[in-house]
Amino acid sequence: MIFNKVHASGTSVLSRIALVAMAAIALSGCATLPTSGPTGSDIRSQVAKDAGQLGITLVQVERVDDLPRLPAPPAPFRPDYTPPPSTELVGPGDVLNVAIFETGVALFGRTAAIGTEGGSGFDAASRAERFPPLRVSDQGTITIPYVGQVNVAGRTTREIEMQLRQALRGKSQNPQVLVSIAEGLTNSVIIGGDIARPGRLVLPTNREKLSEVIALAGGNKGEIRDLVVRVSRNEEVQEWRLSDVLDNPALDLRIFPSDRITLIRQPRSFTVLGAPGQTSQFAFPGAKTSLIEAIAMAGGTNPNAGNARAIFVFRIDRDETGKEVPIVYHFNMMQASSYILAQKFDMKDKDVVYVGNALANQPSKLIQVLSQLFFPLVALQQAGAI
Repeated sequence: MIFNKVHASGTSVLSRIALVAMAAIALSGCATLPTSGPTGSDIRSQVAKDAGQLGITLVQVERVDDLPRLPAPPAPFRPDYTPPPSTELVGPGDVLNVAIFETGVALFGRTAAIGTEGGSGFDAASRAERFPPLRVSDQGTITIPYVGQVNVAGRTTREIEMQLRQALRGKSQNPQVLVSIAEGLTNSVIIGGDIARPGRLVLPTNREKLSEVIALAGGNKGEIRDLVVRVSRNEEVQEWRLSDVLDNPALDLRIFPSDRITLIRQPRSFTVLGAPGQTSQFAFPGAKTSLIEAIAMAGGTNPNAGNARAIFVFRIDRDETGKEVPIVYHFNMMQASSYILAQKFDMKDKDVVYVGNALANQPSKLIQVLSQLFFPLVALQQAGAI
């Protein structure tokens, strides 16, 4: 009996010594407790320290004037106030239908002559000779029997009709000529990428705007928010987000023949780190996303670890010369005005939202560590294993 009491007493003393020793070790390791990242004060001090080396600017967002102004989309091509080219304009590669109408003695048709056997005299009926489809050569010419090569590039179908009629005078009796475009390359554009019907598209009026050309090609296949539209004209190339084109009539430029249009899928995303409800990379849900929406998508600040006073947005902008300029925007979401400002703050592609780690959650983390270390010993002692 006495031995059992001594043994129990010794065990209790050993347990207490072990608990104290482990507590001391845990307390000495408080500086290395697991954390979701730096606190708000850590970020501010580090940004101030690295401002000169990295050129980082810290902006405390407290007023509307502190909000960044996203750069406007690039302006369309230089304004062109010239009238649109005629849809009947002919150029190399076009395929023409040519019909020549003759009366009396025909140059191309078979008309019975007066007084011939089987002939019924002068035939006043008009007869048409339709030529096989004629493709305009690289030199801009077509070949007509009894006329030879005719330069048609840069002329309208009406001008070509008059040109052929003039060339046939003296060879045919009052010839009448009709010219139409069977396959038009001159008045067409090439459209490709994330489009329903990529390929060559003939412009019906040469007055179509960008959104109309996309619709004529069957419309876009991907989500509008993820698409960039690129237009190549001569030696100049410009691109815009398709959502900006649809929202801003000034960007819905008139398309010219020979333009090249490409729809490119470029989804945008932002990343949320630190101590939010969920750390992840998020795709833009729409054409525009505000900071308050981004925070809500991440589940807000973690009530056990996050600090609502330390909401930061890390962004890399570019100045007028194209040089990268890193900027950090700080929001104190414990102020009511910050919720209004966060609604006006538009997110950009590749932004990083950081929710600062709360300094006050360190004691609770220490308690969690101690409980994880000591709970097995307590459980064993209560079970009589020690």
